[in-house]
Amino acid sequence: MTKPKRPADGIALRDISADEIAAILAGTHSDPFAVLGVHRTDEGFVARCFILGAEAVTATALDGSVIGELDCLDPAGFFSGNITVTKQQPVRYRARRGDAEWAVTDPYSFGPVLGPMDDYFVREGTHLRLFDKMGAHPLKHEGVQGFHFAVWAPNAQRVSVVGDFNNWDGRRHVMRFRADSGIWEIFAPDIPAGVAYKFEIRGHDGVVLPLKADPFARRSELRPKTASVTANEMTQVWEDEAHQEHWASVDKRRQPISIYEVHASSWQRRDDGSMLSWDELASRLIPYCVDMGFTHIEFLPITEHPYDPSWGYQTTGLYAPTARFGEPEGFARFVNGCHKVGIGVILDWVPAHFPTDEHGLRWFDGTALYEHEDPRKGFHPDWNTAIYNFGRTEVLAYLQNNALYWAEKFHLDGVRVDAVASMLYLDYSRKHGEWIPNEYGGNENLEAVRFLQSMNTRLYGSHPGVMTIAEESTSWPKVSQPVHEGGLGFGFKWNMGFMHDTLSYLAREPVHRKYHHNELTFGLIYAFSENFVLPLSHDEVVHGKGSLIAKMAGDDWQKFANLRAYYAFMWGYPGKKLLFMGQEFAQWSEWSEARALDWNLLQYRMHEGMRRLVRDLNLTYRSKPALHARDCEGDGFEWLIVEDFENSVFAWLRKAPGEKPIAVITNFTPVYRENYSLRLPAEGRWREILNTDADIYGGSGKGNGGRVQAVSAGGGIQATITLPPLATIMLEPEF
Repeated sequence: MTKPKRPADGIALRDISADEIAAILAGTHSDPFAVLGVHRTDEGFVARCFILGAEAVTATALDGSVIGELDCLDPAGFFSGNITVTKQQPVRYRARRGDAEWAVTDPYSFGPVLGPMDDYFVREGTHLRLFDKMGAHPLKHEGVQGFHFAVWAPNAQRVSVVGDFNNWDGRRHVMRFRADSGIWEIFAPDIPAGVAYKFEIRGHDGVVLPLKADPFARRSELRPKTASVTANEMTQVWEDEAHQEHWASVDKRRQPISIYEVHASSWQRRDDGSMLSWDELASRLIPYCVDMGFTHIEFLPITEHPYDPSWGYQTTGLYAPTARFGEPEGFARFVNGCHKVGIGVILDWVPAHFPTDEHGLRWFDGTALYEHEDPRKGFHPDWNTAIYNFGRTEVLAYLQNNALYWAEKFHLDGVRVDAVASMLYLDYSRKHGEWIPNEYGGNENLEAVRFLQSMNTRLYGSHPGVMTIAEESTSWPKVSQPVHEGGLGFGFKWNMGFMHDTLSYLAREPVHRKYHHNELTFGLIYAFSENFVLPLSHDEVVHGKGSLIAKMAGDDWQKFANLRAYYAFMWGYPGKKLLFMGQEFAQWSEWSEARALDWNLLQYRMHEGMRRLVRDLNLTYRSKPALHARDCEGDGFEWLIVEDFENSVFAWLRKAPGEKPIAVITNFTPVYRENYSLRLPAEGRWREILNTDADIYGGSGKGNGGRVQAVSAGGGIQATITLPPLATIMLEPEF
């Protein structure tokens, strides 16, 4: 047999060389679509197939009618023969071996699914529907139901999809290469949902790489297994129109936002220690958050990850909710349930780095594809992970589409972007000589800046109800300012300075606090330079740092009193609020991802008192516009007492246009102070709306009997008040 030519018009000759047959059988042929499937010849049409184990093959149309008998050209399973059809069309084969007979629908008889416009937008980096095109999607194509697979691997010699449906044999579903975009695709007929699969990739050097999970997989196997899983398109009936319309129509800076940060696998567990499903979490966590008055739940990353102690921050499946809690539809039901009762859901999102597990993105097609090739820009020394190549168009599109995916498919209310500082600085955690300056000689990662700006612009542009929050620990300017004003475009930024300064202050014995008064006043100098979230997050209660209650100075009574005063100080301070789970009831032990929280502590008065206080703080914060409507604007704050370092007393006024102001006063010493003089803006009765020393919270019960009187005195308006020990009180005018 002579080797046929490869005409430009796609017409193939009937004859095929032994070399090409051998390449098909060995799985080394780079373009099996040119050989297998249905092809026009000068004499009509010919069908060729490779069916492992077959001794005879009959070709049929989709309706079962026989259209030809194929000849065996190689006993390994290669068949070829004329078929009686009038056009190129999908065919099925009836394969026989002895008495056994089975049907095979030929994947090589189907045309491509992707088109030239997909290639164009992929190359341009403006394809905003990649999550509908890439990965595995159920599809009825040319009359047959199956799954379409697509993966980006531009430098590969050959890519196959392998799985339970083809015995993980990379010779049987070799994919079609789209040279204009570097994408490989194939329509695999008759594959159902729920089947495990990976990609078998032969690198540019001919070496077969470890099997790769699908970067766009919407479902994955439960660890320690690592395969992707075919999944139907979600059919969630959303009942959250009112919730979404509300958040799309308001200025989020002027709304009450109190976030409960949750690690889903360790909030609560079943009696046998196993993890709750999404539906079980919904039945417990949602009512709890409603009762506690939180407005949002923020989950530590729930995308698929292989290693539990990474808490999800080293993810290998950005598009797949982890299998630990069940199918993806369960998470959609959870979000829908939250929205029906007015609770938003925020996802921790990690575009800063990815793990180097061999089934993940690292060295994906035998080259540094998703990561930067130079380790000075492509390897993270802190976490031993790879860093995305933010200068590559396709990588940016992969990440931007992921943010859009969660907002669209799961109706997420926002993303908190992890480790933003590590993205912004080329010398982050690097010594001299270990990093490459930018084109202007600076340490700013201009490619990462452009990525963050583009991501925020596109996410807010497509989903105005979402919010993006940056965990950014430096003084990078305009993190939460609009892109058109030179900002990064985030909605909010974590106020790491507030968290560090206040925890440092409260770890000191009260007798020493007067020497560190500025640790609590300094933050107001920059409090309105960004739209801040005040975070008491998981990072503060792990790795030997202990719990928040354990950080407080003094004996047990003082620790509880300090923490109660601190919480009210924080809820009265400008900025949105975030509290990590377990801290609302003062869990003593340091958090561990391996076990549930110590819910048994709620049987004790002091712990239940702390929970009641956090609940009342949330309800007060939400119901009093003075406490939230100007969280991010300087005209909502006014110092009343700023320099009483001798007594470690702080007082300020929170206010909003047309609303009653609220005075927040904190005594950070255990000294009970009577007849303390406080300036207030108006005469009359002021009601004590909150007192952290109240008996119901576990305090000593000291206070002002519910109200104080402000009178004109000495050219101003003064009130003589009682300051409970280690306590915060809030006053509101009755008039």
